[in-house]
Amino acid sequence: MHDTNHDSPRQHGTTPPGGFTSAGTRISVGFISLGCAKNLVDAQLMAGNLIADGISLAPSPEEADVVLVNTCSFIKDARDESYDSIESACEMKRAGQCSHVVVTGCLSQRYRNDLLDQMPDVDAFVGLDELEDVGTVIRRIVGGENRVLDVSQSPTRLYDPKVSGIVFTGGPYAYLKVAEGCNHLCSFCAIPGIRGTHRSRPMASIVKEAEDLLEMGYRELNLISQDITFYGRDLDSGNDLPALLRELGKIGGHFWIRLLYGYPSHVTDELLEAMGDVSQVCHYLDLPIQHSHPDILKGMKRTETADSVRDMGPRIRSFLPDGVLRTTCLLGFPGETEDHFNHLLDYVQATEFDHLGAFVFSPEDGTPALDMPDRPDAEVAESRRSRLMICQLDIVDRKLSGLIGREDQLILEHPEAEDETSWIGRTPRFAPEVDGEVLVRNVKNGRPGAFVPVRYTAQVDYDMEAEQVGNQL
Repeated sequence: MHDTNHDSPRQHGTTPPGGFTSAGTRISVGFISLGCAKNLVDAQLMAGNLIADGISLAPSPEEADVVLVNTCSFIKDARDESYDSIESACEMKRAGQCSHVVVTGCLSQRYRNDLLDQMPDVDAFVGLDELEDVGTVIRRIVGGENRVLDVSQSPTRLYDPKVSGIVFTGGPYAYLKVAEGCNHLCSFCAIPGIRGTHRSRPMASIVKEAEDLLEMGYRELNLISQDITFYGRDLDSGNDLPALLRELGKIGGHFWIRLLYGYPSHVTDELLEAMGDVSQVCHYLDLPIQHSHPDILKGMKRTETADSVRDMGPRIRSFLPDGVLRTTCLLGFPGETEDHFNHLLDYVQATEFDHLGAFVFSPEDGTPALDMPDRPDAEVAESRRSRLMICQLDIVDRKLSGLIGREDQLILEHPEAEDETSWIGRTPRFAPEVDGEVLVRNVKNGRPGAFVPVRYTAQVDYDMEAEQVGNQL
């Protein structure tokens, strides 16, 4: 099942020519990157910086001199996963499989004052504003320096890739981060405190990166940030997300643009018009609503979303009749009653989201919701999450079974096992890694990144099966 909230842990590496310390010691680095696609982009940026600094990327952490764990700390489950991965890397170090362990990402940033004491086997902690310094830090610890903490108080930086085309997805798609940080102060969310306030990259640098990725053969560009719908509102140029889409469309050629992680009240008519006008843009929006009831949204400090959430589905589909909507819901928020939950259940049934993920409230240090009263019991919250996902599965069954017999366009990702005529791919309605997949049969001369016309033939849970019905592009 692919309908989840968080990406699985990733371990990635490539093997460009290696680097040496001033003492002549060869250094290779293996990555473990956890959490969301935004974090994966940070890992790619660090990898490019290492390459530019003359340091090798190992094929895997098990074959590296230095293991770099790029962490997530969004909620407790993510932190637990990060701590487990760090401990695994430290066990490798104690066993002599690697010489050093470096921890980067959100965990380093969020808990910078505590980690040196908590994790004595970690050699260095690197913050979000210090990603470009990771090569220098690694040379310092390999050279004998002990227990490095290179983490600023609050992130303010924006990055362009130092080396183009470092992509860890393993498929014909890439994530292109257009902004960093978030200006929303949702009462349950620690991200603004970790990542800082919203800051948009200049449009020209985004277009240049898109051109480089397309030139290298990637055919799906997933535009990401903490709130992609806020893109450009902090720029003096007046450029915004609709303008960015239109500029990317001018590149020309056949490729996909997908928008991930938006804020419901920022989905303007101008954005929906641009999505309809630019042929490369998938009619797909990932818009976490968190909840539908005005009382709960108020407690979440998302009051401004209440009106936009109410008619969000019909309004978007009036512009994009084939629009595909993904959302995320938070269950068990302090003060949520059974009536509030039933309001959300009714709303989800009426809106018929194509994809929906749900998670249970996690009380986070430094957030206003930490000490809010009337928090539902964990068992109640988990029961509500399960009931919501059962409701969603019924919606998915109905919507996906209704696709059988229809034609669509699909991007090929990889063959299924050793059968070179059956491939795994995705149509525009499925985002990579978090949504379903499509098994397409009778593929002729398939290759990753090729677009093929298909006809849906069957549904299997959240996935689909299809057959090729025309020539690939």
